[in-house]
Amino acid sequence: MKIYDWPTGPYPARVRIALAEKQMLSRIKFVQINLWKGEHKTADFRTKNYSGTVPVLELDDGTFLAECTAITVYLDTLDGIPTLTGRTPREKGVIQMMTKRAEIEMLDAISIYFHHATPGLGPKVELYQNREWGLYQRDKALRGMHYFDALLKKQPFIAGENFSMADIAVIGGFIFAAVVKLPIPHECSALLAWYARMQERPSVRDQLATVSP
Repeated sequence: MKIYDWPTGPYPARVRIALAEKQMLSRIKFVQINLWKGEHKTADFRTKNYSGTVPVLELDDGTFLAECTAITVYLDTLDGIPTLTGRTPREKGVIQMMTKRAEIEMLDAISIYFHHATPGLGPKVELYQNREWGLYQRDKALRGMHYFDALLKKQPFIAGENFSMADIAVIGGFIFAAVVKLPIPHECSALLAWYARMQERPSVRDQLATVSP
């Protein structure tokens, strides 16, 4: 299998953490797509992923899977022992719900802030920017952090009692927040304590070492 990504990207980090958790990194060939040069927006790359985003998983039969959640679900079920996406219908539903919330309320909001209210990937890639929209999404991300902080005061992980791809999505949000220098509010003590615990996991620690300047 191949994964097209950029090793320091917040979204690729999600799949790389999942691969490490599943001990599958050795089964993957990584192909770098340079985001700063806009390689993900070329016509050639869009034949692999219409949306022009990374990561993209290429299967041995030539199938391309895009979107972090879809890729993680596929990888998590390959061995028949899902550990990141839930085992019971209830677990699966809650994890999917919380993963989507992590994307909407934090990770994607920070992404919009990055692309619209900062220089982003530079003028050759950022062909349209709406600073007001970007700043609105920055504030939305901060509200999302407070939401997850309140949640983590009642449970150990984002989707309940176990580490899951929902936690990985929020970790991606932390990685992106560091990129745009958006500090996590100090009053979000439960969220910060959770992140400190997440960094004790080898999969997260190793990925953070990769994305650090």
